[in-house]
Amino acid sequence: MNIQTKSTSRSKRRPKIVISEKDLDRLEALAEGAAKRNPQLSDRLLEELARARIMPAAKFPAHVVTIGNRVTYRDELTQEEKAISLSFPEDADIGEGRVSVMTPLGVALIGLSEGAAFHWETRDGHRRTLTVLKVTSSEPEKA
Repeated sequence: MNIQTKSTSRSKRRPKIVISEKDLDRLEALAEGAAKRNPQLSDRLLEELARARIMPAAKFPAHVVTIGNRVTYRDELTQEEKAISLSFPEDADIGEGRVSVMTPLGVALIGLSEGAAFHWETRDGHRRTLTVLKVTSSEPEKA
């Protein structure tokens, strides 16, 4: 019975996340600014930031979702794969595939590693499980 309880609690844990030191202040400011307009989203982002491991930009892992990255993920219910770029709100353009970090999907993706599965609640209240398949940097490779 103890083993089952431990297994169940483990499966409910959220995946580990990593946030770039260079984005932390701006993400906190965005969350605080959204507190009156969208308190639930603001609280979710602040919770994610509070539990995140903060890393210097120079040491930030290439396989972790951050602002500007291209992310391919799969909806485990439909098996549909989508690719988006995560952006700050002013750069978001859904027609161009740039999703704001200040959306439920953006908050769910920020800081996740390739292979991480997470639960995401859609705007209409449906709970989905998404898996990060691939993270690609949009910045030019350093020689």
